[in-house]
Amino acid sequence: MSDGWTFRELIEAGMSVTGGCLDCHRHQKLDLPAVRDRFGADAPAMEWDLRPRMKCAVCGGKRITLTYSPDTSPKDLNRKTSGP
Repeated sequence: MSDGWTFRELIEAGMSVTGGCLDCHRHQKLDLPAVRDRFGADAPAMEWDLRPRMKCAVCGGKRITLTYSPDTSPKDLNRKTSGP
């Protein structure tokens, strides 16, 4: 990953991307597999690559922000550890 994330890298890393409309204040989590299928797995997926292509599905506004979040869900909660 030299110039930023690709859709493949975002999905493999368990990242999520949420778009927010600055006009109507609605937020929507992007369906990364669907976006990957539309633009290609190795297409650049940084905010400056995506924002110009986006508009709000509710109001049609083009002032969109994107928030990238890692998967923070707990891992291996049921895993048994060896030892005392």
